[in-house]
Amino acid sequence: MKQRIGILGGSFNPIHIGHLALANYLCEFEGLDELWFMLSPHNPLKEIKSLLSDEKRLELLRLAVKDYTKFRASDFEFSLPRPSYTVNTLEKLRATYPEKEFMLIIGADNWNIFSQWKDYERIIDTTQILVYPRPGIEVEECSLPSTVRLVHSPQMEISSSFVRSAIGHGKDIRCFLPPEVYDKIREENLYGYNSFLPK
Repeated sequence: MKQRIGILGGSFNPIHIGHLALANYLCEFEGLDELWFMLSPHNPLKEIKSLLSDEKRLELLRLAVKDYTKFRASDFEFSLPRPSYTVNTLEKLRATYPEKEFMLIIGADNWNIFSQWKDYERIIDTTQILVYPRPGIEVEECSLPSTVRLVHSPQMEISSSFVRSAIGHGKDIRCFLPPEVYDKIREENLYGYNSFLPK
């Protein structure tokens, strides 16, 4: 039986506890053997100027997942053509790891605009997709394709943009970040971190 690997892609700018809680739920309650945080070097739908460097975001991601045996920080997309498209990533993953079954993890907000994704029909035809809830976003389960399933994970209203803004405004948000990630942000003054905040 193939290992079931969930692929959670994103900029992770930075990774926060909402990401980890979702990954934890999917592994423990939805039957995933592992979850790979697929760091995107350039999301076509986002402005690249708002990102930390690829290497720095990967460093923060590795710090966040290092103690979780079912989590993996992946730089797989770094070697693929840019901008990176999910359809290409999934096809390359299947070719590279034929012994594994890859499942795409996306939020309800992204599912509702999925038709804007490159070759979205091919993704639906070839990949099982797990859609997790987002606050205020409705998904009609009865209308989902057979390869798409809504999971009922706990909802956490945390976003990376909120974290970046809070840090830039001098807020103490240690509880929103993995401790090692908070420490690295503080030590290197990332996201406009203010040095007077608690250590």
